[in-house]
Amino acid sequence: MCNINYHMVWSVKYRRKILKPEIEEYLQELVQQIAEDKGFTVHLFECGEGDHVHCFVSAPPKLSITAIVKYLKGITGRKLFERFPEIKNQLWKGGLWNHSYYVETIGSVSEENIRRYIEHQSKSY
Repeated sequence: MCNINYHMVWSVKYRRKILKPEIEEYLQELVQQIAEDKGFTVHLFECGEGDHVHCFVSAPPKLSITAIVKYLKGITGRKLFERFPEIKNQLWKGGLWNHSYYVETIGSVSEENIRRYIEHQSKSY
């Protein structure tokens, strides 16, 4: 048995504040669906300030963190553009997400602190 946990953060291109409640709700559904399809677990998912995403994930060692991020950003970006084509206007050319991301592994000691931090992300739209 393995307990490999990650805290991931990535942002919308140009930090555009486009993650409104309706978009966030669909994004959360997509993230859970992707996790189920690809074999990892999303424990927490929050959008912060309408322009970035926090994700708390557990995955088996065979799934690399780069693969997980690629699935999450790639699939959600494509599907959000399909469902909400109007957000493309705010992003000029190209993708929804910034190319970079932040990730850290989480030991069981800091898990509670990470949970608290993600749960208290500000919700100012």
